[in-house]
Amino acid sequence: MLTARSLFQEILEDDASYRLFCSIAAGGEAQGGWENGRIAALVPERFRALAPKIARHGADEDKHGRIFLALLRKRGLEPVEVPPETDYTMLLERRGIGLPHDKLRRDEPLTERDVITYLAHSRVTEQRAAEQMRLLAAHFGDHPEIGRAIRMICHDETNHLAYCHEELLRLAAAGHGPAIRSVLRESALAETEVHRDVGLAVMGRMGRILGWPRAKSAALTAGIHGLHVAERLGGWRRMVSLRMPERRNALGGGGPYDARV
Repeated sequence: MLTARSLFQEILEDDASYRLFCSIAAGGEAQGGWENGRIAALVPERFRALAPKIARHGADEDKHGRIFLALLRKRGLEPVEVPPETDYTMLLERRGIGLPHDKLRRDEPLTERDVITYLAHSRVTEQRAAEQMRLLAAHFGDHPEIGRAIRMICHDETNHLAYCHEELLRLAAAGHGPAIRSVLRESALAETEVHRDVGLAVMGRMGRILGWPRAKSAALTAGIHGLHVAERLGGWRRMVSLRMPERRNALGGGGPYDARV
């Protein structure tokens, strides 16, 4: 029976597919680390109290990238170049979601709207990351090779999502609700399409590496398309709702800031 567990088990047991999986994951985490580091450095003065939290977010992402590289080294493998069609972060940027990298490379302070865009975009992408890591932790949290890493990353992603909820709620209470809702909706709808496209690209490459029969590849393709349809029909709304998290001040650091319009 084709399940998420059996699928990942197959990827895990083959060096070539495992190498691709860890390389894609490491590349995405490292990119996220760089982005958050630059945002922390450029956050406007009135939001400076947010900088330590953003920096912590970036440090966690860097750590995750190093963890995936360490998992490769543990098996005696080197990372491979990430295929562009599987680069989730860059595909989102090309859709105009999040803050463009050319802006982050400049030494110019970000605007209030930029901060809202960053947090709303992060709320959407961290929802996806948290869900994926919870799934992996449920099936492989006790795995002798990857279990500890999966549990650690899952914990961090839950913290990142909690932080985004808390900061967006603070901004919404200060009068930024309409802008936040607009960016959340735009980000969520674009993310579901990018997630579908990346999923198809990754599964296509895994299928070639592992020699999947046409029927198996077709079933996975249909499943990815089916998930996308469900998300377009309303599943995306889970990515835009805001609620106060159980984990308050999940990333620590930073005092109050002036969030008023």
